[in-house]
Amino acid sequence: MEDDVDLAAWAGGLDGLFARVAGRFFRTEPRRRARAYVRGLLAPLAGKNGWTLAEVAGDATPDGMQRLLNSAHWDADGVRDDLRGYVVEHLGDTGGVLIVDETGFLKKGSKSAGVQRQYSGTAGRVENCQLGVFLAYATSKGRTLIDRELYLPKSWTSDRDRCRDAAIGDEVEFATKAVLAQGMLGRALDAGVPASWVAADEAYGQDHKFRTWCERRRIGYVVAVPRSQTIPAGAGSSRADHAVAGAPEQAWKRRSCADGAKGPRLFDWAVASVSAGEHTPPGWGRWLLVRRQILTAAQLEAGKDPELAYYLCAGPPGTSDDDLIRVAGARWAIEECFQTAKNEVGLDQYQVRRYDAWYRHITLAMLAHAYLSVTAAIAPKDLVTGSSRSPSARSDVSWHT
Repeated sequence: MEDDVDLAAWAGGLDGLFARVAGRFFRTEPRRRARAYVRGLLAPLAGKNGWTLAEVAGDATPDGMQRLLNSAHWDADGVRDDLRGYVVEHLGDTGGVLIVDETGFLKKGSKSAGVQRQYSGTAGRVENCQLGVFLAYATSKGRTLIDRELYLPKSWTSDRDRCRDAAIGDEVEFATKAVLAQGMLGRALDAGVPASWVAADEAYGQDHKFRTWCERRRIGYVVAVPRSQTIPAGAGSSRADHAVAGAPEQAWKRRSCADGAKGPRLFDWAVASVSAGEHTPPGWGRWLLVRRQILTAAQLEAGKDPELAYYLCAGPPGTSDDDLIRVAGARWAIEECFQTAKNEVGLDQYQVRRYDAWYRHITLAMLAHAYLSVTAAIAPKDLVTGSSRSPSARSDVSWHT
């Protein structure tokens, strides 16, 4: 009996979500087809392609599902906007973190929009793949993906005939991944997504234009940077790794940045204040945050040096060291979103080549993932009653002790 109640609540929640996006489909057939598509993505299937999704929907062939992605008339960006509103309604929190990152989609051939041999962090090597840049939203209530862009290398945007063959409009020009990320962040902020922070890895953090954009939008950030990153220090500047070499031992604090599968993620952390930039909002602070690996007794005995990770940060008055550490830890949320979206709702299991079809599948997969995230968040109450050895190292930054 309890299982029946849970199933009814689950189906009712999905009906409510589709009522929210119904206006983005201009005919009954694609609206029903999209609902069947999402139900298939949520189903416990070994593979989630056109054939298996069609079988769950009771179709004899995948033609209807392919038509939904390739030629039916509906507004994928509108669905994305409704998805974002749904997430904010259920997971929104003023301390939320917006996280940008990319993930790879391995592909064969050269016809799929944006495909080429390029480095994929997902594979850890150069592969023939597409790269999607994503925006995740993470709060204490949950986390999910809320926006997406397909990265088009210059090899594509410089060949307009090839673009047209993949349904890429002439108005679509080359944009770096950081610029794509700024566009998604701008949409979220303009829509009033409650968030105080942006988190990103080195690919975005080392781009000063990206950091400047965040400061101009008055959104705090904690972004990873390479050890060679130049930071303001005293009257001049210093590399991040040279600056941290001069940090006193009392500057390091042992903190958990988040809970992982095996419990708290403990590291040693140090924070130093650095000079404000030209575009830093009045009263805001800027910091260098450093994370140091905690070594085991065996590693210490073997003479291993701890691994260090570096972050540049900016935030409003009242920002504490613990705030920066929390946001640094929040960046892992997008990796968890990629893993669950690929494993649970077939984010990467599409069979389309067209640019617009990619966005349509990805948007519906994000919708399914958001539904899982929101359901998990509300279920309990509603649905179920190191240091460097360089002798010349010095620091002109002020470390927090």
